[in-house]
Amino acid sequence: MGSVNKVLLLGRLGQDIELRYTPNGDAVGNCNMATSETWKDKSSGERKEKTEWHRLVIWGRRAEGLKDYLLKGTQIYVEGRLQTRQWEAKDGGKRSTTEIRVDNIEFVGGGRGASDRPTPSNTSGNHDEPSGAQGSSVPPQELTDDDIPF
Repeated sequence: MGSVNKVLLLGRLGQDIELRYTPNGDAVGNCNMATSETWKDKSSGERKEKTEWHRLVIWGRRAEGLKDYLLKGTQIYVEGRLQTRQWEAKDGGKRSTTEIRVDNIEFVGGGRGASDRPTPSNTSGNHDEPSGAQGSSVPPQELTDDDIPF
């Protein structure tokens, strides 16, 4: 049997999308998304909440087309896959990050100014893969400091 790398998230954006371009001209958008879980503490009876933050990466024309819609506070549903990238920092140390490479986005609920703007039509599909990135990540030598997600 093969393997599966699938991520499904429903949450809110913690920041507006940051759109940048690789040296070969490919668009890449980065933003953070929060998901929360709540439960009732058995011993105290009080309500508890835990928030997890996820780093989203969106490539190509999809990233460019969504830059006006992916704003802080917007509630979205995301389908994608985990990818880990590694690179060498300016100080010579090795760095890595695990992020969600987005394949599909759906807008679900009213977000910041949602009633004032149209909903983008096509946000799914696997088109617009960056050149040199047909695998699970862009090779680190193609990235500059501006492409690092944090």
